[in-house]
Formats: sequence, C-alpha cells, structure tokens
Amino acid sequence: MLETAPDGILLVDKPQGISSHRAVSIARRRLGLKKVGHAGTLDPMATGLLLLGIGPSTRLLTHLVGLDKTYTATIRLGVSTDSDDADGTPTTAPGVTVADVSEAAVEAAVAEQRGVIDQVPSTVSAIKVDGRRAYDLARKGEAVELKSRTVTVSQFDVTNRNDRTVTVDGTDVAVVDLDVVVTCSSGTYVRALARDVGATLGTGAHLVALRRTRVGPFDVQDAIDLEDDAVDVRAALARPADIARRLFSSVTLDAASAKDLTDGKRVAAEHPDSDGPVAAVTASDDRLVGLVSVRRGLLRVITNFPAPGASSSSQTGARA
Repeated sequence: MLETAPDGILLVDKPQGISSHRAVSIARRRLGLKKVGHAGTLDPMATGLLLLGIGPSTRLLTHLVGLDKTYTATIRLGVSTDSDDADGTPTTAPGVTVADVSEAAVEAAVAEQRGVIDQVPSTVSAIKVDGRRAYDLARKGEAVELKSRTVTVSQFDVTNRNDRTVTVDGTDVAVVDLDVVVTCSSGTYVRALARDVGATLGTGAHLVALRRTRVGPFDVQDAIDLEDDAVDVRAALARPADIARRLFSSVTLDAASAKDLTDGKRVAAEHPDSDGPVAAVTASDDRLVGLVSVRRGLLRVITNFPAPGASSSSQTGARA
C-alpha cells in the first residue's frame, strides 16, 4: 500500500531529561522518515516547544530558527553553578546574602538585561571555539573564552519571589527563587540572563527551571507529547502552506503558473514588490509551491517545495 510521505512542521512539547537530538530521533522512528530536523535547541533540563521540520518542510526550518522565543523560568539567587543551570556543579559562595536583596534591587538588576544588550553566552554551550564545542572544552577543564553577542530581550519580568532554604552539598543555604517571563531574540541564553542578574546583585545565580512557551506565532499549547504512543504524529503535522502563511504574506497561483514556477520560470502575479520570502500556493489544493521574491509583478523562486510524493509503508523501518 502506498501513502503520501510525511511532510510538515511538528509542534512538540519536549519533556525534561531528553535532548533536542533525541526528540528528532523519536520523530524519525515514529514517522519512518530520516529527514527530520529542529528549529532551535532546547537543553535537556528545559521543557516546552520544539519545532520539528519533517520531510521537504525541513526547508522551512531556516525561517523558523530566527524567530523570537518566549520562556517561563525560575532563577535561583544565592548559588552559582559552572553551567549556569541546575545541571551544573555549585561554584564559589556569593559575596552578598540573599536576605539583603530588596525587590527594588532585583528589579534594577533585571532591568539591566532588558532591551538590546551584549551577552556573553554560558560557557557550557554548543558554541564552537576553534572548531570545538565550548561544553567539551569546559568539561575537560580547559579555559573557554566566548565573545559577546548582541541580543534583544523585549520582555524580562519577575512574576513571583520565593525566599526559601535549600540543601547544597549537604549544607543548608538561604536562596531566593524568582519566577520570570522572558521574550528574546534567537541566540539569547536565558541561563546567561540568570548568571548576569546574580552577578549584578552579588549573590550569584543559576537557572533551576526553563520552559519554552512560544516560538514566533507558535504556542506550546498546540504541541504534542511525542512519547505518547496514543498520539497520531502524522495527523499532528501542520501543513507547509499553513505554516508559511503564518510567517509570510502569500500569493495564489493556478496550476499552469505553479508548474512554470517549479520549472524555474518567472511568473506574473499581482503582489507588492518584496525581496521575499512570499509564500506561493496553489489555488486548487492549497499546496506550498515555493517561497518567492516579487519584483515588478514577477515572482522569482527563492526555495522550491516539491509536490507530495508517494512512499511505501515499508519505509517505517527507519531507526532512531
């Protein structure tokens, strides 16, 4: 029996404890398809929205990875770690006790991290230094110096404060847990925001919880549990045309124009000039033909999207 090969964007609610790569592997196994990728890594300790590109829709990932992201998180003042999160090893003792930190001081420290800022990424990160991952260098005890990068933090709000005592290496330590909401540009490290707030306050800090709730217009409430065998993963795939329309303006083509565009020809259409991308879809079956630019009423392909093909159900033997 022949069936259409899987194609679309899958919204996944990643659980804690698995890597983004592992989530990709699970999707490959469940869909019987090797061509699966993701649009932005989530650390194993983090949960929440992970966008997976399936089949030809992996071509959309480059347009998804750069979208702004929203997180809920918990920052713990009073303890620093070598990774800036709960997976790391506690490091030096703070110079200021958390009992001395007022809400006004917290707000001032958080406010310093809003807007366009220069941020040094966390040392334990996937950034490459001379061709090697920073986390590999850090785990081997080698010195790691990462360059700052410009990022935008459009929202960084404290929603709750909880003064408490926790045990660190067998010792009771007074801490303050701050629940926060962060909306930021791609490439921002929420762990680094926590680290820098702690540095400003003199208390030290690290991230103890992180959940990604939005990526651009996409919400975790619409995501699936990839590990739930009762979930029909194929049925959960968002159609390429629907995804493209949420990202770009669109133009509708008849069958002849769609074929010409696929063949590399320029096609006339009524649409304002745009360097792109603009989503070109067919009128008959609402299929994404390609992402195009528009100049003087002519469409030019930036990225082609093939018509749905057929694959044998025997391909479900693909392995994670």
